[in-house]
Amino acid sequence: MSIEIAIPYWGEPQLLFDAVASVLHQTDPDWQLLVVDDCYPAPAVAVWFDEHPDPRIRYVRNESNVGIAGNFQRCLDLAVGDRVTFMGCDDLLKPEYVALVRELAALEPAADLIQVGVEVIDEEGEPFEPLSDRIKARLRRRHRGAKVLQGEELAASLLLGNWFYWPSLSFRREALVGRRFRQDLPIILDLALILDVITDGGVVRVDDRVGFSYRRHRHSLSSTALMDGTRFADERRFFAETSATMRGRQWTRAARAARLHPTSRLYAASLIPSAVRQGDPVAAGRLVRHIVA
Repeated sequence: MSIEIAIPYWGEPQLLFDAVASVLHQTDPDWQLLVVDDCYPAPAVAVWFDEHPDPRIRYVRNESNVGIAGNFQRCLDLAVGDRVTFMGCDDLLKPEYVALVRELAALEPAADLIQVGVEVIDEEGEPFEPLSDRIKARLRRRHRGAKVLQGEELAASLLLGNWFYWPSLSFRREALVGRRFRQDLPIILDLALILDVITDGGVVRVDDRVGFSYRRHRHSLSSTALMDGTRFADERRFFAETSATMRGRQWTRAARAARLHPTSRLYAASLIPSAVRQGDPVAAGRLVRHIVA
């Protein structure tokens, strides 16, 4: 079984080099790494890969910038491993990540997704637990231990609050054949793809053992899209579509969870004080609209 780490790259080169180093330091050396550079204007990146040849690493630079959703699709199109992880270019693998994924896949060969335990770090690599991650931790408590999840119960759980950490997930690549990342949902394309797999009968294996460090930036794409309304507008459209899809499948609990999307509304509510402090009534109005819509 081949395990591939695919990194859609755009950003600070040193963070990418650190991410690659965390792959190189795996206790299980049987892995493949794919880095797809979306034309980041830093010649040092290509030079670094030229100077650090490793037969397990493929570095590809897009001919033109295709954006975050397009680069995720590019990674999927180029992936060849039996299992694929779409790792963030600023995240870190724990040394045991590949070994842990291999163990869990052997225990549950039908697992289309594997979610290992995750720690959250900040820009400096220090432990970090903002409100969003405290909520994720509470949501996941129902699924502590080593479990196999699937079907409407899992879909409803994720629609109430997405407690997965997308960059840490290991996908069975065959489960993604023929699927496309939603180009119109750059912020939540992860949840859209995950739900597509689940509604098609996908099986998820979860395990509490920590194998991944997720870096939470205060100024990430998902954060900067909050005040300008982009993220929440996309979420309202996505949840409305998903509620209709779940009703069509007669997954009534999942449809209700999508319609209510309570954690998304609560997150918007938590941002209102910031909008007020910044003297931005337009942003505050957008947040209120998302809460009551």
